[in-house]
Parts: sequence; structure tokens; C-alpha cells
Amino acid sequence: MAARPVSRMLRRVLRTSTRSCSSGAPMTDPSPGESSQPAPKELSRRRQFLREHAAPFSTFLTDSFGRQHSYLRISLTEKCNLRCQYCMPEEGVPLTPKADLLTTEEVLALARLFVKEGVDKIRLTGGEPLIRPDVVDIVAKLHQLEGLRTIGVTTNGVNLARLLPQLQKAGLSAINISLDTLVPAKFEFIVRRRGFHKVMEGIHKAIELGYNPVKVNCVVMRGLNEDELLDFVALTEGLPLDVRFIEYMPFDGNKWNFKKMVSYKEMLDTVQQRWPELEKLPEEESSTAKAFKIPGFRGQISFITSMSEHFCGTCNRLRITADGNLKVCLFGNSEVSLRDHLRMGASEEELLRIIGAAVGRKKRQHAELSSMHRDSPPAIPSISSWDSLCVQNLRPGVGFSNQMLTLWKGCGVPQAPFLAQPWLGSVFLQRHYNSLLDSATNPKCLSSGSQASATPSGPLPPSDKLTHVDTEGRASMVDVGGKPDTERVAVASAVVLLGPVAFQLVQQNQLKKGDALVVAQLAGVQAAKLTSQLIPLCHNVALSHVQVQLELDSTRHAVMIRASCRARGPTGVEMEALTSAAVAALTMYDMCKAVSRDIVLEEIKLISKTGGQRGDFHRT
Repeated sequence: MAARPVSRMLRRVLRTSTRSCSSGAPMTDPSPGESSQPAPKELSRRRQFLREHAAPFSTFLTDSFGRQHSYLRISLTEKCNLRCQYCMPEEGVPLTPKADLLTTEEVLALARLFVKEGVDKIRLTGGEPLIRPDVVDIVAKLHQLEGLRTIGVTTNGVNLARLLPQLQKAGLSAINISLDTLVPAKFEFIVRRRGFHKVMEGIHKAIELGYNPVKVNCVVMRGLNEDELLDFVALTEGLPLDVRFIEYMPFDGNKWNFKKMVSYKEMLDTVQQRWPELEKLPEEESSTAKAFKIPGFRGQISFITSMSEHFCGTCNRLRITADGNLKVCLFGNSEVSLRDHLRMGASEEELLRIIGAAVGRKKRQHAELSSMHRDSPPAIPSISSWDSLCVQNLRPGVGFSNQMLTLWKGCGVPQAPFLAQPWLGSVFLQRHYNSLLDSATNPKCLSSGSQASATPSGPLPPSDKLTHVDTEGRASMVDVGGKPDTERVAVASAVVLLGPVAFQLVQQNQLKKGDALVVAQLAGVQAAKLTSQLIPLCHNVALSHVQVQLELDSTRHAVMIRASCRARGPTGVEMEALTSAAVAALTMYDMCKAVSRDIVLEEIKLISKTGGQRGDFHRT
């Protein structure tokens, strides 16, 4: 620590003769008309200067294993504008009272303290950091801290295009954008919100403003998105992206679910089969990523091997939560409140002693990894050969990057929904799935409490003729142009009798194809939206809400399916509800047929419909 004042004095002397960067390294002013970006030779000279005049690293930020923590992640908020399936429940999580969260002044005070001790990189996280109203001001003030070289943000990208010009001007230098799928329909399913177009627009804006690379974080999960691996890689052909594939290990109940993890080696093998010329790039010091590049491609790919090949030994990261707790390990439960000490008037020296004690207690590796490796996971099989995803002639690995690049340039995306694919779902003691699609801005969705009343209102009045046949007996679509728009709701059901063997595998989520209940959910939602394309004389209905529920009935070894659809228009939605229930049932059959073909689909029926001139119907 004694050398630090000497270093500051040297910087002040240097400033008297030449302009300098925040580190104190000399830098000459550009001549008129020259680029303000430093030349490679100038950058090399500055780096050499920093190496020669660097002050000793803070003992407070060095742990007992000699790891120096120069990277600080600060959570600006617990809130998020998405509800990712693997991150939080649909209703959100209990939020810390605002009074207990760090104020802007407290965030900056802690950042200033850490930077003084040697932190040279700060990443702003959440929740979703870009929903914090003063995020631009925070970046601008962080940019003024002497010695801070990098200010980054990890964002879901929904608000990025709107805020990025201001953030860049304030001093934001690095961007990580979370994106787990390139399929719009799957995006809505994963995050339970719309916003795919906005994320694409944010990535496009980052490239436009010169960020290079733009890092895209993709959490890879078996049965959910591992079939898109090559599509993500192909994007780096024409775009300056660093697509970072992150190993994900779901923790089900009280044990690691190895079956659902896609390991780094498995992902790498998949990529190398398609691009055998893939080259490994040199690893940066303290980097968590193993980087690769395909010759001739603008961008690169990386693998974050947090599970299969952990990087605890070189970890240089510390985290401050939104409520001011210091976490020395993301996986650890140990936290110490810096907020409380700040508010009690602790001096910088007292805060440093508290921080140093916490850093000193940091373990060699996080406990979950120690436990996981003791359990000796079974060998993970190769990725199954799922049916190819097809949308408007986009095919994985076949000219995909050029097609997507064309779409991205106009901030457009494919509009036709994708066919259902195996998806990953959580495992609960009681398996119950509820999949929602709601186009209204109000997050409240149709539930058992808001469905039409079950009070019988009489059967549907009989008709003396078929409405879809003309006077000469030919098929004809009904003209609904003169009918008034009314609120229409329909509920349909179906039952799938699985048998005891298939039922047990579904109940325990042990099917090799993936989570059958979640796949059937998605298939039901997609089918409702596609009804007019499947049933020739059905009108195309703009659904405002679709809900698909699946429950397990152990007494019958059955899956009970209930589909609800809602729209406002001149025609009913009973066909949408029936199609949804039927396709969900067919999907359950498809997922389980390898185990047993003695599966019976039955009781596909309309439960109720409301709205329209012909009255309501409720099955008694």
C-alpha cells in the first residue's frame, strides 16, 4: 500500500507535460483530422507503462490462495422485466423494501472504495440493470473514477436499443446480452414475456455503435435449446459477436440433475463436427471463457465451463447485491452487509477490514462443485437428433447466419411460429404445468378464478343445417363480416391414458426425449395459434390469451389436459381450444411412444364456451 501515493504523484507529474489516460500512462493528443482512437503501438506503450508503474495490489482484495480480485459486479436492482423459466417464478419473487436497497450514493461510494484498492473492472447487473431509472447517471459517475478501465453491463436487451446511445456517451465500454434462443415463439415461452424483436434491435444497435465484440450469453439446457447451438455459431460468420455458451446445471430438489446439463465437451464436439477448422484462441488471464474462432468468421464463440471445468482457481470476481451484501462467491451462501456498516458511519479503513476478512474466508472452490464432483456424474450422451426447426426456410446450420443477418438489419424476425420441440421444465414433487400466452399488457392471465361461470345456461341451440356447406353441398367458409365483436372464451379437455410404466417416467421426468409435460404445453399453445392453418374452414382468430394446463392423475395413470382460449371478435374460439387440447394430447403420445404404444387418447371435448349470438354452452 505504501507505493500507491508514489504512483499517484507520478501520475500528477505526467499530467503536467502530456495528456494522460486515467491510469496515468502518457498519451499524445491526436492531430486535427486524426482518429481519437489510440494506435496499436500507442496502446502497447501504455500497457507497458502500466506494467512498470503498477502499485502493489491491495491485500484486502487478495484471498488466502493468492487470488487478486480486480473485478466487481454490482447489482443495481432485484427487479426484472422478464420471467425466465429457469430464473424465477411467473409471479416474480419477493422484493426487498426500497429503503433496504443501496442508494445511488452508496453504490458509488462502494465502487470508489473498491477501485481505490485495485478493482479495474465493474459490471452492472440485476435483476435487469437497465430498468433502474438512474443507470445512465451511475455509469457516468463510475466513468470518472481514476483507475477504472472497464464499465460493463449484463442485460436482457429489452431496453438496450433505447438507452445504449446515452450509456455509450456516459462511458459504457462492454455489453453482455442474454439470449437463449433465436426462435421468437420459444423466446416468449422461456421468458414468459414478449420482447424478442427488442432484444434483436438492441444487439443490432450495439454493433452499429461500434461495440466489438458484442457478447451474447446463451445458457444451454438439454431439451430446451441445445438444438440451436449451430445456429448461434453461424451468426458469428457475418456479425462481430462473441457468442458465449454457458453450462447450466439445474438443481432439482436436493441433487444435481446431470441428465439436463450439456457439457462444454459435448457442445464443442457438436460445433467441431460442423466446422472442423475451429481454432482455439489464447486464454486471457482470469478469463472464465474458453474462446474459439472459425477462420474467416467476423466473430467468435466461447464456452463458460462453470460446471464441467470450473475456474475457481483463477476467480477474480466479487459481487455486491442490490441490498448491499458482499458475496465473494456466486455459489456461496456467505454474505456480509456493507450497507449496514455504511449507514452506521463506518470509515473507509473499517470497511476495508470487513471486506478483507470476507475475501480472506473465500474457499478454494464453491461447495456445490465439491459435492457435484464427489457424486461422479454419469457420462452425458451426445445430443439427440431432434427434428429440424423450420421457419420461413430458415434451417439450422444451412446459410442461417446470412438469413438472420438480413432479418436483423431490418430488426425483423420470422413471423411464423415454430413447431414444438423438447423443452426443459423444472421438477416439482407434484408435477403440474401451466403454460400461458397473453397479449394484453396486464400480466394477469385467465385462471380458474376468472373463467366463465360454471352455472348451466342450457345447451347450444340446435341448427337445422351445416353452416360450412352451401346450398349445393360444397364446403364454404361462413361469412362473419356482419357479426358484432364480442368477448369469446372456450375451454376444452383431453385425457391421455399412459399406463403405469410411461406414467412413472413422466412423473419423474426421466424420458430420454425430455420433459413431456412442458413439450405438450408448448404444443398446445402453438396449436391454438395455428388452428386456422390446420382446420380448413376455421377463421384466423387473433387470440388474446391461451392457457394449457396438464395434471397427472396417478389413479388412472393419466395426463389430464385442459386448454382455454380467449379472443374478442365475431367468431368463437371453441375450435382453437379443442385443437389445443388435441395436439397437446398427441404430443404426449409422441413423447412416450418409445416406452409404450398402449397409450389411449380419449375424452377430447368442449367443456364450455361463452360469447356470441347463439348463447353460452357449459357441459354438465
